[in-house]
Amino acid sequence: MMFKNFERKRIRTSGATINLVTRGDGPPVLLLHGYPETHVMWHKVAPKLARDYTVVCADLRGYGDSSKPRGLPDHSNYAKRAMAQDMAEVMTTLGYDRFHVVGHDRGGRVAHRLARDHGARVLSLAVLDISPTLKVFQSADQALATAFYHWFFLIQKYPLPERMIGGMRREYLLRRVGRGEVGLRVFPPTVLREYVRCFDARGVHATCEDYRAAATIDLVHDRKSLKQKLEMPVLALWAKQSPVGQQFDCLADWREVARDVRGRALDCGHFLPEEKPAEVLRQLRRFLGRHRA
Repeated sequence: MMFKNFERKRIRTSGATINLVTRGDGPPVLLLHGYPETHVMWHKVAPKLARDYTVVCADLRGYGDSSKPRGLPDHSNYAKRAMAQDMAEVMTTLGYDRFHVVGHDRGGRVAHRLARDHGARVLSLAVLDISPTLKVFQSADQALATAFYHWFFLIQKYPLPERMIGGMRREYLLRRVGRGEVGLRVFPPTVLREYVRCFDARGVHATCEDYRAAATIDLVHDRKSLKQKLEMPVLALWAKQSPVGQQFDCLADWREVARDVRGRALDCGHFLPEEKPAEVLRQLRRFLGRHRA
C-alpha cells in the first residue's frame, strides 16, 4: 500500500538485476536510497512527486530486492561506477534518454558518479545529507571517526564485520536507522519490517562491499575526476542535526566539484525524506521545476 498504483519491475543490467517501482508520466526522476534502507524510504515523497513527474524508485545493487553478488577482491562490482552503470541501463530500458537524479546517503554517492560518468544524460542532480566521498575521507579526524564509525568498521576485511553484524542483524539495523533524537518513531512498522527483511546475510555482505569500495576503488575514480566540474545544476540538502550538517560545509564542498550548486539545511536528522517529507518535496519541486528540459 505504500506505493499504491506504482508498477513493479525487475530489470536485468550488465552487472545485476535491479528491483524498482515506477509511476507517472512527466519528466523522469530517479530516486536512490541510502544505507541500510531500500527504495521504500521514498514512500512519503514518491507518490506526491509522481503527480507531476515520472518517478523511478530503485533498489541499489546489494540492497532491497536487487541482486546481491559476492564482492570481488578489488570490490569493483560495488564501485559507485558499477552501481551507477546499473541505473544508467535501467533508465535506458525504461526508455528515458535524459533524467533527473535524486540520491540520499549512499544513493547520493551513486548519483554523484552517475552524473560524472553519464553527465550528458543527467538533467540535474540532488544530493541529500552527504558531502563528496573523497572530501569525507580527507576530513577524517576523531570527531568524524566517532560519528562515522560504521565507515571504518564496515571496510574491515571479510568476514569480520559480516560475522559481527550477522549475529544481531535486526538490532544493528534498528540502531542505525534509529540513531538521533527522532529515534524510530518516524518509521512505520511496515517500513521497518521491510528494511529488516532485506538486510539478510547477503545484504550485510553487499553493504560491507559498498563501503569497502568507497574506501578503495571509488577514491581512485574520484581523484581522476577532480579536474572536471559537474555541469548540471546541483541541489544539496542536509540535516542540521546530522553529523554531516554539523561537521561539513555542504555547499562549499559541492561547489568544489560542481559549477552550479544551491541548497540549504533542514531542521531534522539524517533521514530527510522520512523525517521532513513535506519540506523535501517542496525543495525538490522548486529545484526540478527550474530544470524541466
